[in-house]
Amino acid sequence: MTRDNIKAAALILFARNGYEGTYLSEIANQVGIRKPSIYNHFSSKEELFLSVFEDVMWAHVKQIETLVEKIKDASVEDKLYQIFNDTFQMYIEEEEVTAFYKRAVIYPPEHLKEFIREKIFVSEEALSCILRDIFAEGIKNNIIREEKMEVLLASYYCLIDGMFMQLSFYGEDTIKPRVKSVWQNYWRGIENVSYKSQKVH
Repeated sequence: MTRDNIKAAALILFARNGYEGTYLSEIANQVGIRKPSIYNHFSSKEELFLSVFEDVMWAHVKQIETLVEKIKDASVEDKLYQIFNDTFQMYIEEEEVTAFYKRAVIYPPEHLKEFIREKIFVSEEALSCILRDIFAEGIKNNIIREEKMEVLLASYYCLIDGMFMQLSFYGEDTIKPRVKSVWQNYWRGIENVSYKSQKVH
C-alpha cells in the first residue's frame, strides 16, 4: 500500500512541478512518511518517475482492452471511434494523469528521454495489436480502403495526438464539440468508396 501511495503522490507532484521541480522530501510529506522510507520501495527519484510513467502507459492499454471486449460486436467504425473517444475522454477526466503524461512526453528529463521513448514504443505496440485487428477486419470486409497497415496506424495516432495537443492549447469547452466532426472527416478518408456508396443506396 505504501508503494502505491508513494506513486500516487508522486504522479500529482510530477504533474504539477515537473521532474526537476519535484523532490522526494515533498513526496514523503504528502504520503506521511519520512524521505528515507521511500528508498525501501524505489532506489531513486528516477526509478519512481519511470515506474509512474509505466503505470500510466499500461493503465491506458488495459482500459482500451476492456473497452474493446465490451464492444466486440460493434461495427468497425464504431470500434475505432469509441477507442478514439474513450482516449479523448480520459484526457479530460483524468487531469492529473494527462498533465503528468504531457510533461513527461513533451518536456522529458533529458537523461530519461530515451527510456521514456522506449516505454512509449512498447505500450504503443500493445495498442497497435488491437488496432491492427480492427483495421484488418475493415479491409477484409471492404469497409476500409486498401492501405498499408502502418499508414493506417500512423494516421490514427496522429488523429489522437492532434486532439491531445488541441485540448492542451484550447481547452475542453472549445475542443469537445469538435470531436464528432473531426472523427467523421477522418473516417471519410479511410472508408472504402464502394462501402460508402452501398450505405447511400
